Amino acid sequence: MLPKINRIKKRKDFKVIFKNSKSLKNSLFVLRAGKNNLELNRFGFVVSLKVSKKATIRNKIRRRLVEAIKPEINKIKTGSDLVLIALPGIEKKKFSEIKEVIKSALEKAKLII
Repeated sequence: MLPKINRIKKRKDFKVIFKNSKSLKNSLFVLRAGKNNLELNRFGFVVSLKVSKKATIRNKIRRRLVEAIKPEINKIKTGSDLVLIALPGIEKKKFSEIKEVIKSALEKAKLII
């Protein structure tokens, strides 16, 4: 689990990020990245019913996304808000594939130092 200060939980925070951010899409997820006025990075994860009707599978996907992004936290430029929106099909992928795609997406978005 991510530390509490690195999580985005409030609806208004998500709305601000969706309104004032840039997106990058690949086969597994959409990455929305925006700046915040803080000295830390915050992360949000969205896994909708379109991905799976079962809550256990959606939670498993969310946990995998969190664990895949943990090693990259210290490498990401400070002052960023990131939201990962899972797309249908991610539930069939292995954790190692998800991890590689996240790393390449962060590099493509020029968020890694």
